[in-house]
Amino acid sequence: MQFIENDKLKLGIHSKGAELQSVFHKQYGVEYMWEGNPAFWARRSPVLFPIVGALKEGTYYFEEVAYRLPKHGFARDMMFHVEEQSSDRILFSIESSPQTLLTFPFRFKLFINYLVTENMLHVTYRVKNEDKKAIYFSIGGHPAFKIPLAEGTMYDDYALYFDKEETLYRWPVSKEGLIEADPQLLRNSPGRLPLSKALFEHDALVLKNLQSGSIALRSDKTAHGLLFDFASFPYLGLWAAPGADFLCIEPWCGIADSVQTNQQLIEKEGINTLQPATVFEKTWTVSFF
Repeated sequence: MQFIENDKLKLGIHSKGAELQSVFHKQYGVEYMWEGNPAFWARRSPVLFPIVGALKEGTYYFEEVAYRLPKHGFARDMMFHVEEQSSDRILFSIESSPQTLLTFPFRFKLFINYLVTENMLHVTYRVKNEDKKAIYFSIGGHPAFKIPLAEGTMYDDYALYFDKEETLYRWPVSKEGLIEADPQLLRNSPGRLPLSKALFEHDALVLKNLQSGSIALRSDKTAHGLLFDFASFPYLGLWAAPGADFLCIEPWCGIADSVQTNQQLIEKEGINTLQPATVFEKTWTVSFF
């Protein structure tokens, strides 16, 4: 485990998957991250790369060759190298290898940077194309935040508040983990989504075309919560394992395959194209209060 901290926050990050394990607020004495109870879900904040979500039949095609990738890709299970580290910042990396080229035929280097400033966490994904051709990929976050955050509160006491008024539609997820063709009205509200464990009985809430760039998790019964900024990410997922005391707020540059997909990688919804010798970079932030 690697640690970074300042006078307010202390973070623990595991080299496997460069996965965030803990965000502890020193002044409040509050742990904000899910503890990873394997009875519900053993992960805490996996990095999703080079795909987000599931592929139809676990397969995509590139230049008429079939390749297989597991749901959310392989980065979350790889050991990352620490490139740089200071008291309040750490930079991890992985790169393509003979093994990754079997399932993802592109040469790349992936950097994940964690930085704490005041009461804020900054997470930056940087993908560098080290190939002689364009590469095609998706990337996203999957952090799980503990709910409830304070004694005397319950899961249903919390709600999500979008920074703009939203008519919320969800794109349902099929039994195979694919995105259905037609959205369903989730809530016609001024940007408030009350939380309940029943909300996730049918898998994740997949949200597209949001006007908002940030979302707050809070309760009227406690001063503790968080503000999550995902402004540069085109998709947002919300998910919790059945019966578990957490909420995943997932900023995505990419999305699971549609039920109508032709499985061609370069035509996949949300796919990112990166030309040779160029870099793709996205950052999400969380303020803890």
